[in-house]
Amino acid sequence: MKTSIESETFATAVGRIVDGGDLAAQAEWLLSQLTDHEKLWLLDGDADFWPGMGSMMQEGYNLRPIEMGRIDRLGIPGLRFSDGPRGAVVGASTAFPVAMARGATWDVDLEERIGVVIGRELRAHGANFFGGVCINLPRHPAWGRAQETYGEDPYLLGEFGAALVRGIHRNAMAVAKHYALNSMENARFTVDVSADDATLHEVFLPHFRRVVAEGVDGIMTSYNSVNGEWAGQNEMLMEDILRGQWGFEGVTVSDFIFGLRDPGRSLSAGLDVEEPFRQQRAQHLPAELASSRVSWEHVDRAARRILRTQLAHHARTLEAEPGLDVVFSDEHRALAREASRASIVLLQNEPVAGAPVLPLSAESLTSVALIGRLADLPNTGDHGSSDVRSPHVVTALEGFTAALPDARITSVTDDDPDAAAAAAASADVAIVVVGYTAEDEGEYLGADSMADPALLSLFPPVPEGAPAFDLSQAAGAMGGAMGGDRESLRLRPVDVEIVKATAAVNPRTIVVVVTAGAVVMEEWRHEVPALVVGWYSGAEGGHALADVLLGSTDASGRLPYSIPTSEDHLPFFDRDATSIVYDRWFGQRLLDRDGHAAAFPLGFGLSYTSFRMDSVTVSAIEGESFDATVRVTNTGRRAGRHVVQLYGTVDAEDFPARVLLGFSPAELEAGETVEIVVTGSVRPLHRWTAGGFVPAAATATLEAASHSGDPASATAPLPLT
Repeated sequence: MKTSIESETFATAVGRIVDGGDLAAQAEWLLSQLTDHEKLWLLDGDADFWPGMGSMMQEGYNLRPIEMGRIDRLGIPGLRFSDGPRGAVVGASTAFPVAMARGATWDVDLEERIGVVIGRELRAHGANFFGGVCINLPRHPAWGRAQETYGEDPYLLGEFGAALVRGIHRNAMAVAKHYALNSMENARFTVDVSADDATLHEVFLPHFRRVVAEGVDGIMTSYNSVNGEWAGQNEMLMEDILRGQWGFEGVTVSDFIFGLRDPGRSLSAGLDVEEPFRQQRAQHLPAELASSRVSWEHVDRAARRILRTQLAHHARTLEAEPGLDVVFSDEHRALAREASRASIVLLQNEPVAGAPVLPLSAESLTSVALIGRLADLPNTGDHGSSDVRSPHVVTALEGFTAALPDARITSVTDDDPDAAAAAAASADVAIVVVGYTAEDEGEYLGADSMADPALLSLFPPVPEGAPAFDLSQAAGAMGGAMGGDRESLRLRPVDVEIVKATAAVNPRTIVVVVTAGAVVMEEWRHEVPALVVGWYSGAEGGHALADVLLGSTDASGRLPYSIPTSEDHLPFFDRDATSIVYDRWFGQRLLDRDGHAAAFPLGFGLSYTSFRMDSVTVSAIEGESFDATVRVTNTGRRAGRHVVQLYGTVDAEDFPARVLLGFSPAELEAGETVEIVVTGSVRPLHRWTAGGFVPAAATATLEAASHSGDPASATAPLPLT
C-alpha cells in the first residue's frame, strides 16, 4: 500500500495549480516531501558519469533524452533534455535551417511556428526540456557557432529568442544559452571575457533579459569565464542580474561536462543543475555540505527552483500528446521548406542582355550547370551538439532536378575549375554553390581538450572494473576535431578559381554561398551578376533554393548582420586567446563609427519587385514600447515580401549612431499600398548607468528603412525624454 506521501505526488501538485492553487506553495509542499538524498539527486544528471560518457561515445550524442532529476517515488518526471536549435537533436527529426538563416527571415511569427514543431517532435521522442534557444551575439563572424544564433543585433536576438520560447512552450520547457559573453569556440573552455557594466547591459545581456520577460524556463551558462569568474559559478550573473534585476524564476543549468569548476561554489552562486551526468557534485557535494562549505539552504533553493520550473510547465495548457508519426511529417517538412525560402538573401542581381539574371524562367531553361563541391552535398550545419539527424536532406542538385524535369542538369562537384568552365560553357545558366561545411566551422572539441589536466581533473575516478576507453573518442561524440572558429572569412582559393572560371564562360552565372556568418567576397563578387546567401538550409533546402531562383516565390531574406569589405574593419579576434575585452563596437555599429561602408549593410536584401516607404508616424511611448505606422507601396510588377525595419539615430558620445528598434515583414501584391504597424522599443537608445538605464539623448530620429543606413528611409522625430 502506498503511504500518504507517496499518493500525494507531483501530479497532485500540478492538479492543484491547474485548479487555481499557488505555484510557489505547491513547489514548497513538494520540496517538503523530498529526502536529503532526493534533493541532491535533483542537482545533476541521473546517469553516472562514466556509463553516461561511454553511452554517448558508443551510440552518439543525445539520441535519447538526457534525464536530470527524475524521482519516480513522487512522480517527478525530471528535466529530459534535447539539444537544438536547428531542430530536435533527439531521435531522427526535421532539420530546419540554422538559426542564423531563420534570423534572415526577420519573421518572428514564422519562428514561433518553428518552435511549436520542434517542441512537438522532441516531445514525441520523450523529451521535455529544449536546450536550443541560442541567443549569443556573434561579436566577430569567425565565431564557429554563429550558425546557432540569429544575428549581430541585440534587439533581433531578443525578439527571435522570445518567439522560439513561445513556440516551444506549447510542448516543452525552453532553455536559453549560453549565458554570457560566449562568442569564441576554440578557446571556450579557457578564455576569460571581460566587459564593463555598460557593455554588458547595453549589448551582451539585453536579449537574455528579453527571453526572461517572455517566460523562458531555463538559462544555460557558458563555458568561458566572465570578468574573472567561470560563468557556471558567477554569482553576479546568476543571482545579482538574472534573478535580482530581471526577476528570473526558472532554473539555471550548466553547459555540459566542463560548465563549472567548483561544485560547491557553483551551488552557492546560483547554479541549480550540473549537466548532463552525475559528475562533480555527486563526487564532492556531500563532503562540502558536511564541512559547511556549502549549506543545505543552497540545496533547498536550487531544488525549489527545479521543482517550480517543472510544475509550471506541466500546469500549462499544452498541445495534445503527439505520436512519433509527427516527426519529419509532410507538414513539418513543408514548414522547413517555407523557412528556407524566406531565409535566402539576394545580394546582387545585375542585368544580362537587358534583364536581371534572376528569377530564372523554368519554361525557357533547357540546360543548367550545377557546380561546386556543395552542389550535391547534404550540408545542414556543424556536427556538434546542434546536429539534427534528418532522415533526408534535399541538396541543390536534387531540388533543381525535381523542379526542372525536362531540362538537362549537369553537375560538377570536383574541385576542378576547368571542368566547371566546360560544363558552364554549354549551359543556359550556371549555378555555383560554394562555402563551408562542418569541417570549416562549428562546435569544436579536439582531442587536445581531453588531454588538458585542468579539464581531466573535473572527471570522477574511473570505477574499478569499468571498461577502459580512450577519452579522445569524446571529441568525435561531442563535436569532432574539425569545425571550430573559422581561420578565414574568405572562400577557399579553389572556390574562387571555380567562380571566376565559370563567370568567364557563362555571363548568366549565379553564386550561392553556403555559410552562417559574413564572408568577405570583394575579390570576386563583381565578376558575377547574381549572388545569393543560401545558408545551411535544412532538410528542404534544395527545394527552397529552386523555388527562389526560379521565382515561384520572392527573394525576401534580409541579412541579419553586416558584411564588411575587409577583415580590417572588424574587431580584433584571436581564436586561441586566453583573455579578451569586449566593448560595444562590432558589426554595423563599428562600421558606422569608423566610416567604413559595408559591402552589404545589416538588413540588406533584394527582392524581385520594388518597394517604397513614404511616411511614418509614431505613437506615444508606453514604457519601453511604441508603435510606428509605415506606409508601404509595392512599386513593381509582381507580388513580393518586404521587411520594414525601424532604426533610431542619435547624436551621443561613445554611443552607436544607429540602432535597430523594430521590424515586421509584409506581403504586398503588385501596386498595392498598405499601412503597416510595427512595434518598436526605445531601450536600445538608452545607456546603462549606476542608476540604471537613461536615454542616450533627449531626442532621436526614427527611420523606417529597408536596411541600416537606407538613404530612402522615411523619418520621424522620436522624443526620448
